[in-house]
Amino acid sequence: MTTRRQMLKSAVLGGGATVVAATALGSLGPEAAFGQAAPDIEPGAVDPNFAEGRIRSIKDNTLLVLGSNMVFHSIRVVDGTSLWKLGPVSFDQAKPGDGLYARGVRMPDGVLAAESVWLNIVNIKGHIRNITGDKLHLDHGGKEILCHRIPGKSVAIYSDSPPSADLSPLRVGQHVQILGAWRPDTNEVDIATVFSAH
Repeated sequence: MTTRRQMLKSAVLGGGATVVAATALGSLGPEAAFGQAAPDIEPGAVDPNFAEGRIRSIKDNTLLVLGSNMVFHSIRVVDGTSLWKLGPVSFDQAKPGDGLYARGVRMPDGVLAAESVWLNIVNIKGHIRNITGDKLHLDHGGKEILCHRIPGKSVAIYSDSPPSADLSPLRVGQHVQILGAWRPDTNEVDIATVFSAH
């Protein structure tokens, strides 16, 4: 049986890779962006099949990314790559300046063939300082983060309840966790999911 990674590697090495919309090959679940390294990676060691940073440029189907450690990564988006930016998106939604996490397979030339790419994803905790209209003002370690409810996209999960588009039960002073998409170079986030214990 062919694994997902074997399929990805053959797509890249076969030279027939094209830029496509998100598909079922990679995990689109935003929670997977913060998943653990592969089991064969020693704790604390660098995972060669993971990259993070900000997109500096885009050429054809390749993203040139500067990591937070000042190392450049070439990340190739191929048939089968899934992309997330507050939800499944197509490759044309990736822009220079976007932050990203990417998981995939490292090719012999050092390029990372991406299974999954998460654009501008953030996972933050804090308490609600204020609620104005469709915005949550979150205190995150003493810094204010303005979190926008996006109709048709934003949901809340209260304790173990199923996701709900109703954010009205949220209250000032509540501690929450927000998974969302950062608006680059701002203190603003578009909400994908608000997790609340109450």
